[in-house]
Amino acid sequence: MNRVDILKRALEKEPENPLGLYGLALELFKEKRYDEAILYLHKYLDVHEDEGAAYRLLAQSYLNIGDVEKAIEYYEKGIQQAEKYSHSSMVEEFRQEIQNLKEMI
Repeated sequence: MNRVDILKRALEKEPENPLGLYGLALELFKEKRYDEAILYLHKYLDVHEDEGAAYRLLAQSYLNIGDVEKAIEYYEKGIQQAEKYSHSSMVEEFRQEIQNLKEMI
């Protein structure tokens, strides 16, 4: 049984466990299963107030499926959260990513 299966089984018992949802999304992202990663990241954000990292992963997932506009949208939401939690380096990282993506459009 691989990590994805283990995490899915754990989420059957606790479907709103933030750590399980984020962990599963991260494993799916690593396996390049971006659509599924997006699904679980949205579920994670529905039950947990993230400080920014989940928005990075969500933006990167959208970018990997070719949706640059959605990637920018989630980097922007990530900036809001990172500012709320005083993660200034993350704010700058996300701003740079947005600038890079806008240059691609």
